[in-house]
Amino acid sequence: MSTTNGGQDNQPQLNVVAQYIKDFSFENPNAPRSLQTGGEAPQIGIQINVEAQPLSETDIEVSLKLEGKAEMQGNLMFGFELEFAGIFRIRNVPQESLNAIVLIECPRLLFPFAREIIATAVRNGGFPPLLLDPVDFVALYRQKMAQLEPGEMPQA
Repeated sequence: MSTTNGGQDNQPQLNVVAQYIKDFSFENPNAPRSLQTGGEAPQIGIQINVEAQPLSETDIEVSLKLEGKAEMQGNLMFGFELEFAGIFRIRNVPQESLNAIVLIECPRLLFPFAREIIATAVRNGGFPPLLLDPVDFVALYRQKMAQLEPGEMPQA
């Protein structure tokens, strides 16, 4: 008995080929003083960027860059920088949909892993784990699209 794929070779596909840390740093420059906060909540700032680099006709490297720091009364408690990336194989997707998939769906798949890396590093630095809120990659994509000049295409 044999089976056929019923033409599924033409179905849109998004596959994760690999995920990895490209760059990571965690700083706790004022330890042990920074660990003796007295219960006051720190000011936390986070920046998130997404970049993409084509590797072949079907493979794209997508990098999720997260930078953050926590300060209390003007003193740095901790800071981190993480570039977490993945190689994604994208097939049978219309060209007009490709940028949205690369800049929305790919980082959405990477984010939970990056979030865990940051939470663990902050906890290992002596602080309660920093659990980042989910990111609205659709809003980030729309913001990026709004910044483009008329007629300019986003770089995936």
